[in-house]
Amino acid sequence: MRKGTLLYSQSGGVTAVINATASAVIQAARRHKVKVLAARNGILGALREELIDTTKAPLAAIRALAHTPGGAFGSCRYKLKSLEADRAKYERLLDVFRAHDVRWFLYNGGNDSADTALKLSQLAEASGYPLTCVGVPKTVDNDLAVTDTCPGFGSAAKYTAVSVREAALDVAAMAETSTKVFVYEVMGRHAGWLAAAAGLAGDGKDDAPQVILFPEIAYDEAKFLAKVKATVDKVGWCVVVVSEGIRHPDGRFVAEAGTVDAFGHSQLGGVGPTLAGVVKDKLGLKVHWTVPDYLQRSARHLASKTDLEQAMAVGEAAVEYALEGMNGVMPVIVRTADSPYRWKIAPAPLAKIANHEKKMPKNFIRKDGFGITEACRRYLAPLIRGEAPPPYRPDGLPDYLRLANTPVTRRLPPLQA
Repeated sequence: MRKGTLLYSQSGGVTAVINATASAVIQAARRHKVKVLAARNGILGALREELIDTTKAPLAAIRALAHTPGGAFGSCRYKLKSLEADRAKYERLLDVFRAHDVRWFLYNGGNDSADTALKLSQLAEASGYPLTCVGVPKTVDNDLAVTDTCPGFGSAAKYTAVSVREAALDVAAMAETSTKVFVYEVMGRHAGWLAAAAGLAGDGKDDAPQVILFPEIAYDEAKFLAKVKATVDKVGWCVVVVSEGIRHPDGRFVAEAGTVDAFGHSQLGGVGPTLAGVVKDKLGLKVHWTVPDYLQRSARHLASKTDLEQAMAVGEAAVEYALEGMNGVMPVIVRTADSPYRWKIAPAPLAKIANHEKKMPKNFIRKDGFGITEACRRYLAPLIRGEAPPPYRPDGLPDYLRLANTPVTRRLPPLQA
């Protein structure tokens, strides 16, 4: 058995397949006879020395994680600042790691998490503590740099495309005497990947969604209303998909709420109902709207098989990289072919990922700014392919797992606020 313990932590908003990554991490570590602890509620659990002993969970439960949504060990939105500004907290993390002989740290998250893992690896090296830090990719926004796609995105994209396709049939059926415009809000603060995924719902020129609003394109109300009116006049109805992060030409969010979250990001107040109100007031049309919000990232029943396989592959690779001493890296997905779709896992430096953001390429957005191109469709289509349904109970509900999460005994004084 290798000397030392591996600590796994989940960060930020969870996905339909983040637990599949956790499952792969724990199973891979067990094959190497390495003990795995998990931080309760993400990096906060590590700071508070609230750690979970995954060795207490039977193999069947660890395998069942792969079909369970949410974050099995808890996650959090908590950003550590620079080493200078938050040095005491980074030092506290190293103290906790020393107390539990943590030699490998796997941080499963997005841009901010990659930054934290990188800084922690730098501090450990400067302090002479033998610690290998590996970032593990996860985000429904698909905005991580370097990796071709992000585990979690494919399933959210599939949910979005299917939901828009189904809702469009409903709208078309009712348009003669009822709803003329349906507005569907998707996640995506700065990058319009999920909005683009909605474009997979339709095949023809007049198929829904007829209007997609991307954060990469400044919102022009007059142009938007003209497009909606022209669509209703021609088709009889219109489905609008809007990214939560669309902005006015001056950079203000269309739906900025005036507050910020734990990462310092502006809280967005619901652009879907905002646009619905604009359409109703300016065009006089009957409008319905929806904000699926958490449903986009928790819909494990509609997960993409491709996404599930990639989520498990990065988890397994992260363990291998860590045990090989590959410090400050992240296993990323490399696309090797579009047709047939082929991909592989490769290591990438965290320095090239941390605090970088991948937005939609210009050639993925149609020239009129309201739809996706064939190049975008070729990129997105393989990511939502395949079904991976969870097992179902006799009562018709998915058989999801809830771990007991046995805590380990604390060895340090409580964290000082």
